[in-house]
Amino acid sequence: MARQGRILVVDDEVNARTALAELLRDEGFEVETAADAFKALGKYDGFSPHVVLTDLKMPGMDGIELVKKLHSMEDPSAVVVMTAFGAVSSAVEAMRAGALEYLTKPLNFDELLVVLDRVLENQALRSETRRLRQRLRDKVAPRNIVGASPPMNRVFEIVDQVAPSKATVLISGESGTGKELIASALHQRSTRASGPFVKLHCAALAESLLESELFGHERGAFTGAVQRRDGRFQMADGGTLFLDEIAEISPAVQVKLLRFLQEHEYERVGSGQTIRVDVRVIAATNKNLLEEVGRGRFREDLFYRLNVVALEMPPLRERRSDIPSLAKFFVDRYASENGKPVDSVSPEAVELLMAYDWPGNVRELENAIERAVVMTSGTTIEPRHLPAAVKPSPRSDGGAPPIPGSTLADVERYAILETLKATGGSTSKAAELLGISVRTIQYRLHEYSAAPRSDVDVVIRKPGEA
Repeated sequence: MARQGRILVVDDEVNARTALAELLRDEGFEVETAADAFKALGKYDGFSPHVVLTDLKMPGMDGIELVKKLHSMEDPSAVVVMTAFGAVSSAVEAMRAGALEYLTKPLNFDELLVVLDRVLENQALRSETRRLRQRLRDKVAPRNIVGASPPMNRVFEIVDQVAPSKATVLISGESGTGKELIASALHQRSTRASGPFVKLHCAALAESLLESELFGHERGAFTGAVQRRDGRFQMADGGTLFLDEIAEISPAVQVKLLRFLQEHEYERVGSGQTIRVDVRVIAATNKNLLEEVGRGRFREDLFYRLNVVALEMPPLRERRSDIPSLAKFFVDRYASENGKPVDSVSPEAVELLMAYDWPGNVRELENAIERAVVMTSGTTIEPRHLPAAVKPSPRSDGGAPPIPGSTLADVERYAILETLKATGGSTSKAAELLGISVRTIQYRLHEYSAAPRSDVDVVIRKPGEA
C-alpha cells in the first residue's frame, strides 16, 4: 500500500541523499532533498514537510542546530535524525533539542519505514487534537460570543476579571440567553483551560440519578448499579464542572453539594471513602434563586456559596443592537453547514428581527435564521423566509384590527381583506400568510361580493389572476 506524507531529506552526501529519496518516492512519499541545513531551511516553508529526515554531521550548520531552529518554529515538523554508528550521544543531544526519533547509519530501510509510519501517525493525531482544540476555542472564545451592546460589554468585563480566579460563579438569565456559552468561556480563559470542562443538566435527572451522576456510586449501591462508577466531580478533577438549572436539585443533593463547596470532598453513593478533587463549580439558573430561598425550595447557605460572583445574562430584547450581528453570524454558520450561497439579510427582514421581542432569546433567533437559510433559494434572507411569529399580521394602512365585540365573521373578513391588500390582491400569497386554502378565500370573496362594499372592490383581481 502506497504511503502518504511529505519528507524533506537533509544530507551532505549526494549519493546517500539521492538513493534515500528515490527509495522513499517508490514507497509513495512526496520527497524533497537539501544538501545542508541552510538549504533545508530555505525549502522548509514552501514544501511544508511532515517529517524532516536529517543527518547530524554536516558542514556549516550541523543537524543539532537545525533541529533547534525547526523546533522553535510554530507548529514544527517532526524531525528524525540519522547518525553514524557509535555516535549515540549526539543522537541523544538531538532528541533533547526536539527530535522525535533517531536512526544509525547505515540505515535499515525497513526500520526507517516503521519509524516514519509511527512519526506520521503521531503527527496526524497531534494535528487532529490541535484542530479540535481550535474548534473549541472558536466556539467559546469571548471574541466570538457576538455582542457589542452595553449589557454584553458588562458580561465580557466580568468574564475577563473572574475567569483566572478560583471563585464559584452563578450565571442567571432567561432560557436561550447563552449561559452555557459563557460558562465555557470562563473555563477556557482560566488557568484550568487544559483540564476538563464537564457539564450536567440538573433538571434532566431524577434525584437518585442526579446524586449518582454528581458523586458516582459503588457497585450494588442501588438496583442496577452493577459496577462502580465515577461521578462528574471525579471527571472534572483539575477542571470545571458546569451545573445547569441548579434550582432544580433536591434538598438532599443540595446538602451534599454544599459540603463539597465548603470542604472540596465527597463520598460516592454507597461508600464511606472520602474523595478530594480540585474542581471549580459554575452554576446556572433561569429562576430567581433568592425567591426560591424565600419559598423554602433552595438552601440559603448554598445560595451564598454559589453566588460568590453573580453574572446575569441579558435577554435579547434588552440588547437589540446586537441582533443584526447575531443574525449575520448565524447566516454564515448555517450557510456553510448547509452548502447554501446565502450571505446577507435584507433591510426589511432585519427590521422585522429588530421589532420582535424574542421570548426564546438568542436560541430562538438562531433557530429562526437556520430555518430562513434552509428556506432561501437565493443569496439574501427576505421577510418571507422568516417564521410566522416574527412577522406581524399584514395591514395596508397600519390601522387597528376590529374592536372588541366584533363577531368572528367580522374578524375573519378583516383579516382576509387586509391580507389581500398587503399582497396586492394575490389570493395565493394571502392564503399562504393566513394558513388557509385559496378556495376558502375565493369562497369568502364571493360571499362578500353578494353584499357590495368598497373594501371588497379594491382587493378583488380580474379572473385568472392569482
